[in-house]
Amino acid sequence: MRLERVAAHVPAGARLADIGSDHGYLPVALMRRGVIAAAVAGEVALTPFHAAERTVCESGQDLRISVRLANGLAAIEPGDGITAISICGMGGETIRDILDSGKARLTGQERLILQPNGGEQPLRQWLMENGYRILFEELLRENRFDYEIIVAERTGPVVYTVEQLYFGPLQMQARSPAFLAKWQRLLRHKQRTLTHFARARQALPEEKVQDIARQVRWISELLA
Repeated sequence: MRLERVAAHVPAGARLADIGSDHGYLPVALMRRGVIAAAVAGEVALTPFHAAERTVCESGQDLRISVRLANGLAAIEPGDGITAISICGMGGETIRDILDSGKARLTGQERLILQPNGGEQPLRQWLMENGYRILFEELLRENRFDYEIIVAERTGPVVYTVEQLYFGPLQMQARSPAFLAKWQRLLRHKQRTLTHFARARQALPEEKVQDIARQVRWISELLA
């Protein structure tokens, strides 16, 4: 379901770079459906790289999908003419670091389709600081995990509040049932953490306690 939702945001006719492609399922599925014109499947580790090679070869798409062993955006070459980049299934900080260290490979014309496993806040911060506007956000729950999908394009200066970076600017507006349920769960968890801190024998860094107390306040206001 998660990859299906990611696939839905890849524009028709795109030239896709799927970074951390794992088995190469996403570019192969999109190519079979005739959605994309070409693709690069990038992998940094040998085992998934070989798995992606196998998937692409067995699908008969090896002339239109290049599987490359490379770190992050180093998989992209200038001649690829990439118009969309998908990075899925890793922490938000990792996705941020991939984008940041590969900035020289970005033309600013690409649509970014990102699916972080946690760490959404620092990822949104990077997008804002680099002139990317969030066009679409979605939260879905699968196998007892919450997954967020963030779609962004570079538009020039954009400013989000600290709360918008924390919750997601569009999610805050849409307030979907999955979104509200996620934050209800997190509120209970963070309240328990605060109670635990209060009972703890050893002194805890005041900054950490204040940070969680602030998050509890934000979430309570959001759900009010």
